[in-house]
Amino acid sequence: MNGVEWRNWAGNQSARPQESVSPKTVEEVRRTVFHAGETGLRVKCVGAGHSFTSIAVTDGILVDLDRLQGIESVVPMPDGSASVTVFAGTRLRALTAWLWDLGLAMTNLGDIDEQSIAGAISTGTHGTGRRFGGIATQVQALEMVTADGSVVTCSRDSEPDMFDAARVGLGALGIITKVTLRCEPAFALHAVEAPSTLTGTLSSLPDVVEQTDHFEFYWFPHTDRVLTKTNTRLPADSPLAPLGRVRAFLDDELLANRAFEIVNRAVTRFPAAIPRVNAFSSRALSAREFTDRSYRVFASSRTVRFREMEYAVPAESITYVVREVDRWLQSSGFAVAFPVEVRFAAADDIWLSTANGRDSAYIAVHQYHRREHREYFDAVEKIARSVGGRPHWGKLHSQTANDFAEMYERFGDFVAMRDKLDPGGMFGNEYLAAALHVSRNA
Repeated sequence: MNGVEWRNWAGNQSARPQESVSPKTVEEVRRTVFHAGETGLRVKCVGAGHSFTSIAVTDGILVDLDRLQGIESVVPMPDGSASVTVFAGTRLRALTAWLWDLGLAMTNLGDIDEQSIAGAISTGTHGTGRRFGGIATQVQALEMVTADGSVVTCSRDSEPDMFDAARVGLGALGIITKVTLRCEPAFALHAVEAPSTLTGTLSSLPDVVEQTDHFEFYWFPHTDRVLTKTNTRLPADSPLAPLGRVRAFLDDELLANRAFEIVNRAVTRFPAAIPRVNAFSSRALSAREFTDRSYRVFASSRTVRFREMEYAVPAESITYVVREVDRWLQSSGFAVAFPVEVRFAAADDIWLSTANGRDSAYIAVHQYHRREHREYFDAVEKIARSVGGRPHWGKLHSQTANDFAEMYERFGDFVAMRDKLDPGGMFGNEYLAAALHVSRNA
């Protein structure tokens, strides 16, 4: 079919491709790739459109994998875990519910679950927890359609270099059609959410992160107030005590989404009021405690539109980074209504993972979509880069290939793999050209 305008979730990226297709089989994906080769069109996949960058934008063929969904196979292991092969367009929200019915769970998740599994791993989506890596670390094998129409499966045992590149592959190596995940026995999470101070949280941070399964906090700029979230893993047969419907609606829908939208619209017109609004909002927070299925605790609903930038920094530097952001906000007079999110992840060995080779802390900054974000994001980016920070591939940043070549030891190997699998640039676009093409004159 002829392409129609596509926009991402945030509304800051759009594309008008020549063609849009929605394959429902791997063979239909292969035919799309052959067609692109015959016509000279470039190809990009989209999932839920939750990337803030232009990583999925194309003027050629836009491939929507929403019809390539479902669990293909489950192979149980003696320890109660299982290898689960799913089609690439499967959304995390559906997958995690299906896994629970099978007595299984993903080890970790991000704070939203709208993404497709292929999109989540391709951009390095992660959750939080010092002992746990990003979603891509749960991948055991990938099936991909490459530029010549071949269907290739890679794993640690078969095509290991391709595997280490493709787990966070940026959509540059081919179209992922199936993902095999190591899923563990289902588990519950005991969640404790509590207001605290930034000063106290940062002073105890190393011990708390070390002793807690999944810890994160949200800092309200222009205040010393934070909301901490502590999630403790429990067996799946533990008694569940989820939030009641009324409390969940009041907290998560009415306050976190509807009221927050109204507040952001108001302070967009009167930004000078933001520090007072943040002070009031942070002090109005109340603690809450509940136990539920892991996937229901990990993820939450987000309906307020925003722009986001996120940097992975060495875990030991996060206190310095947060304090420097606070100092910049105080000195610049720039007002920010959105909380700053801080999370943690274990080191991994994936070539372009933001946690490659080091335990990492993530600092995510947001700005309401109707307000200008550049000055704020530029300042935070400069601070994060000063300690060797790496930007999230699906969130806004200003880094290019020459920067990435310094950040990632295997960057050159990744580019070589891309050149081998896609020598004609079928899966390229402007974003990947900037991210992967090193200027020798720089």
